Parts: sequence; structure tokens; C-alpha cells
Amino acid sequence: MPVGTAGAVKAMTPGELSDLGTQMILGNTYHLYLRPGIDVIAAAGGLHRFMGWSRPLLTDSGGFQVFSLRAISAVSDQGVTFQSHLDGSRHLLTPERSVAIQTALGSDIAMAFDHCPPGDAPPALIQEAMERTTRWAVRSIAAPRAPSQAMFGIVQGGSDIALRRRHLTEICALDFDGFALGGLSVGEPGPAMYAVLDATADELPCDRPRYLMGVGTPADLVTAIGYGIDMFDCVLPTRNARNGQLFTSQGRITISNAEHRFSTAPVDERCDCETCRTYSRAYLRHLLMSREILYSRLATLHNLHYYLSLMREARRAIQAGRYSAFRQTILDDPQGG
Repeated sequence: MPVGTAGAVKAMTPGELSDLGTQMILGNTYHLYLRPGIDVIAAAGGLHRFMGWSRPLLTDSGGFQVFSLRAISAVSDQGVTFQSHLDGSRHLLTPERSVAIQTALGSDIAMAFDHCPPGDAPPALIQEAMERTTRWAVRSIAAPRAPSQAMFGIVQGGSDIALRRRHLTEICALDFDGFALGGLSVGEPGPAMYAVLDATADELPCDRPRYLMGVGTPADLVTAIGYGIDMFDCVLPTRNARNGQLFTSQGRITISNAEHRFSTAPVDERCDCETCRTYSRAYLRHLLMSREILYSRLATLHNLHYYLSLMREARRAIQAGRYSAFRQTILDDPQGG
């Protein structure tokens, strides 16, 4: 899922996302609540109509902002009291309020409110966040929402395998429509994340979607799929594109490097996206160095095409019974895709 934090995937129109084969995008409860406000979106008929996106939408619960904006927030069992990063106003976000906001947004999948601790949090804090997430999950699932809106529960527990398995048992005992692994790729070492996936991903119910939140690199994706994960979101393809890093079948390239100044080659000879069919590396480098808006559009289009194509190839490899070989081709890339 490309990330549309404020109701837009940066530099892309909904039509372009559809043409790329995007099946679902993610919207951010915290940011949309603060701006433009739920009343504005509700008056427009919901987030789908507001942003012109007709395919499925998933909204996060705001729990990750507890982690990312923890310097201006305070957590209690009631919920999270936070200060707006926009104007300093104070707000209280509870499980019930999070579900109400997501219902007003009209997303197809809502996430239960969770407490996401940092990757280097001490064991006592990780356990506290895990136990609070369970209590909030019970409140989230009991809160009123649209009958057609699915809800996913979130498994926390940091990098502690025993805590992860314990929390997985607690969350999967609740009647959620899907399950997510949260609290990963938040500062813990890569091997620790893979150890958690190895120990827990295949223990999530096989008849419900399995979602790994906020991950990651192409190598992370194909590794996680091998463990049994179905769904991902990450800002990496769009953010890295804007910062000059492009993903290719031959590894990542930094388009600002001087080696591309005279290059008439496309970003990726094997790619059939509009950017690679039409423009050279030299031209993209020129746009970036000139700070032209067109650069962000062309680079983002390419990176999303790469990621979405990677998912299609993974799906075909699974269906053909050759996933292990496919995964190895990505992992053999010394730059991790």
C-alpha cells in the first residue's frame, strides 16, 4: 500500500496510482483528524470521495504517532493526550475516538488503536505497551463502526519472542477481520525483526490477512512474504524517490551522483514505466538538481512501479511454486533491492 498520509500519495494522482496497479492505499487518522478535519471529510462524503480514490482504503489508528510524536504526547490507559504539531492545541485520542474518526473517514479497513513502543524500549515498557494494546483492542472492537468496515488487530511485543507470542495469542483470540504485526522497523536491528517474523508470522490465522506495518526495503518485503505476510505499507518508495534514491533491477541508484550527468540510459533498462520509457538518467538528475517539481512525479512513479511490480512477481512466483528461487534473486542483490 502506498502511503497517503494526508489523503494523497505525494506527487501522484489517483488515476496514476490506479494505472500502476495499486490495489489499496493507506491514510493517516492522526493527520487527517488535525487537517482538514473530520467534519470537512465527512461533508465531502468520506475520504474516498474527498480524494477521488475509488479502490480500497486502509486507515491507521493513530497509534504509530504515539511513537513518532512521543515528545509531545502522554499515554495513559484512557488514551493519548497530545499536542498538535500544527498549532499546539491539545487533544485526547482514545480507542473509541480513533474508531469514530476512521468510521467518519469511511475507510474499508480500520486499525485497532495500539501503543507502539520504540525499538530500544526497556522490557518493562514493551510489556506495558503490549498489555495496554490488548485492553485498547478490546475497546476498539466494541466501539461502533460501519457494518461494512473491517477492523484489524495489532500484535506488539517488541523484539522479545516470548512477549510477541503471548500477545499474538491474546489479540488473535479477538474477532478481528485481519491481524497486523506492529512495532517493527522502529529502530531495532534488522536480524531482530526477521527473528520476530520467523517466530510469529506463520502463527497468525491463515484464513485472515496478515499485515506487516511500516516495512520496508525490497529485501524486507520478499523475506516477510516468505514467512507468510500478505500486506505491507511503507513510505520508502515515495520518500526515497523525492530524495534522489531510485530502485532498479540492478540495485538502488542515487540519481544526483555525477556519474549520471551525461547518461542517456533510462533509470532501469528492464523497467517499462513511463519514466523509464521516456526519460534519461541525465534528465532526471537535471530535474532534481534544479528542484523541478516534475522530478518528484517521475521518480515517485518509477519507484512505485518497481514496488508494485515486485509484489506482482512475488504473487506469480508463489502460484508457480518457485518462490524460494524468486526471493533469492532479490536477496542476492548486494544493495538489498
